[in-house]
Amino acid sequence: MFKKAIISGIVFSSILLVGCNGEPEVKVIDAPNDANLFPESESNLLSELHNEIIESITEQTEFDSESIAIMIGGNPVKGIIDVSVGFPKNVKVDDTLIKQIVEDSIKKISETENVTISEENITIKIEKY
Repeated sequence: MFKKAIISGIVFSSILLVGCNGEPEVKVIDAPNDANLFPESESNLLSELHNEIIESITEQTEFDSESIAIMIGGNPVKGIIDVSVGFPKNVKVDDTLIKQIVEDSIKKISETENVTISEENITIKIEKY
């Protein structure tokens, strides 16, 4: 009985080891690159908009560009833009001025790129971090 258990254990172990002996099979699935979710034209538009907003805020206020955090999303081709502008908690911010600067920047870039973005489709958030 003891001999039978040892032989069964050796057979089981050898089957297990033979299955693990080869190289693992790796399947590559052709999927879209997550790093580039937007077409190049949309990505360029959002990048230009980001740069324009930072440049405009630093020119019209005394804020350092390093202290401004901007997140831009939406679908500019469909005319939808979401902008979130963040400032440090200890900085006094005129929300109305910042919203106006962002709106003006969106209008400027949309005219340059021939994209129609209506004011109803623009969402601007001012946040403190």
